Amino acid sequence: MTENLNTTENKISAKMIAKMGMMAAIACVFGLFRFPILPMVPFLTYDFADIPIIISAFAFGPVAGILITFVVSFIQAFLLGGDQLYGFIMHILASGTFVLIASLIYKARKSKKVAIISMIIATIAMIVIMGIANYFITPYYYGGAAMKEVVVQLMPFILLFNLIKGVANSVITFVIYKRISPFLHKQ
Repeated sequence: MTENLNTTENKISAKMIAKMGMMAAIACVFGLFRFPILPMVPFLTYDFADIPIIISAFAFGPVAGILITFVVSFIQAFLLGGDQLYGFIMHILASGTFVLIASLIYKARKSKKVAIISMIIATIAMIVIMGIANYFITPYYYGGAAMKEVVVQLMPFILLFNLIKGVANSVITFVIYKRISPFLHKQ
């Protein structure tokens, strides 16, 4: 009897891992198509890669969301021509903050209202974390004290970019999650 239970659990777990892998692959493909959203800072580019990650975190929980964030960040940074270590760190911080906060709140009580609240709080947290990260990490990787002055001048655009990114990811996730959710939860 115990063997059958373990086999059933393993099949469910294997299906979940396969679905997580599929969502990570979709996120990586989405990450290939980047575009600037603020013409005055064209190096800040947006892609739709976080949407499959957020959907996965809502469907499978915060741990799955963080795991997928890590995998996608690694692939984008080191295998798909990203900014390598700097890009990896910044993607982990931005996406990881959003995914962790939104999915932890949503996991506590799954409803449309809570999903909206969780993504609003996650967007605010991501803006704060990325403001701090850009202030301290970007100068370290791109030229020291002189770069810190540039980052301070660009901070309003960096914060606006993260606001737009958080809102876009939230709205798109909210619109499509319930359509995709049955497939992700299907046994």
